[in-house]
Amino acid sequence: MRYGFAIDHRKCIGCHACTTACKSENEVPLGVFRTWVKYIEKGEFPNSRRFFSVLRCNHCEDAPCVNICPTNALFKRDDGIVDFDPDLCIGCKSCMQACPYDALYIDPHQNTAAKCNFCAHRVDQGLLPACVVVCPEKAIIAGDIDDPFSEINHIISREQISVRKPEEGTKPKVFYIGADEASLTPEALTRRQAYLWGEVREDGRPQQAVTADEQFTGPTNAETVYDVHHEKPWGWKVASYLWTKSIGAGAVLIAAILLLMGWSPASDTFNYAAPMIGMIFIVITTLLLITDLKRPERFWYLLVTPNPGSWLVIGGWILTAFGAVAFLWLAAAIFGLGGLQDVLMIVSIFAAIAAAGYTAFLFGQAKGRNYWQSPTVLPHLVAQAVTAGAAALIITGSIMDLASSDLRILVWILAAGVVTSVALIATEFTMPHVNAHVRKTVHLITDGPYSALLYGVVGLVGTVAPLGFVLLALITDQLVLFGWLASLTALAGLLAYERIWVSAGQDVPLS
Repeated sequence: MRYGFAIDHRKCIGCHACTTACKSENEVPLGVFRTWVKYIEKGEFPNSRRFFSVLRCNHCEDAPCVNICPTNALFKRDDGIVDFDPDLCIGCKSCMQACPYDALYIDPHQNTAAKCNFCAHRVDQGLLPACVVVCPEKAIIAGDIDDPFSEINHIISREQISVRKPEEGTKPKVFYIGADEASLTPEALTRRQAYLWGEVREDGRPQQAVTADEQFTGPTNAETVYDVHHEKPWGWKVASYLWTKSIGAGAVLIAAILLLMGWSPASDTFNYAAPMIGMIFIVITTLLLITDLKRPERFWYLLVTPNPGSWLVIGGWILTAFGAVAFLWLAAAIFGLGGLQDVLMIVSIFAAIAAAGYTAFLFGQAKGRNYWQSPTVLPHLVAQAVTAGAAALIITGSIMDLASSDLRILVWILAAGVVTSVALIATEFTMPHVNAHVRKTVHLITDGPYSALLYGVVGLVGTVAPLGFVLLALITDQLVLFGWLASLTALAGLLAYERIWVSAGQDVPLS
């Protein structure tokens, strides 16, 4: 048994009855939607036409929201309906990032995720979903796709059907009949500052992201005149978490390698300060993650109802292990347990790389955001950790009177991290992009509202300045002064890039 929808757009009149019935049946608050009708207009007057598209959760066979949910609050029933349990939701918003269809939202009353669940409470009583009952044209057909005697089975067997974003591999179970292809493809549409009855919402799609029409001009002569977009799930806390995690993981990684390889003698900076930096910044990272939850009081659900396939859960385990290893390293150093410290430093190298890089797999599970699926993300995260860790050790080491030879090594490592990061950013922007979604995101960064931050802060402050200060430090041997300046500017550039990467990745609409 697999329940699904067939929506016949040859019959749809765009009356919004399905939207209002859904809101009434499920008590959906104002400002958020489980189902909605999108309007596009195509052609030029007098040869223009309006098309409607009924959009909602696609109850995917391979549902990315279920895969990423850390507490099993989202689950697929035996009948194929993707349902949710608000009592398990911690409000991490990762499901919103994983869904390619913008079908999920945060309930403003409960602060938990919600979406179309096929009116599961009605289905369990042998009733049809509310939207099906209320549709005046019988344009929405629901039923068991696998039942050879069901109406939906007959319709999708004999009619030419299409689905939204088949390239995502989610195997959606909402089938469209007679829908205009442009209406199902967000990147094909031109978007402007206003819709039929008002301006684009500030908290839905940022005004700055659609200031210039050409930023969202599609290849077809079609324009969106009414649509729904839920707010961007992740903001400055997630960007800051990437930054703080890089500092903690990088400091431990660099110190462990330098000591184990014998490239630097034992010092207070590497023996004690490095693991302490790791612990402090991982604690800050954890606090940022917890406070970003809509239900932070439920963060412990990650421990009692974990989904082991979610990289949010795996990441939590990695951060816990990293913090424990850093603590044990510090304890071994304090009590003079050199042999144990060596073992812990070996383990810490792997823990630090995992702490720095696991986010690539977490963002990789965010299937709705194509820009985050790049193969450069993992090496870039490691390079950022090297840069941030070197900067933290330079600042700390200069305070703790680290030897000039060690400061010189750290300055070289900082420069290598900056150069590698810039090379990976350039690769990301210049490599062939997999689809229009990624191309539009890159356009927003390089030529749109983020360009000033990219070239001014990431480019000049975060790249040119630290490399210039590194050069001055090596030439003048003023390692403390110019090392500090190089470290501070490099850290500023990293933080700016994290903000761009997280924010711009969510700006291109999913519907």
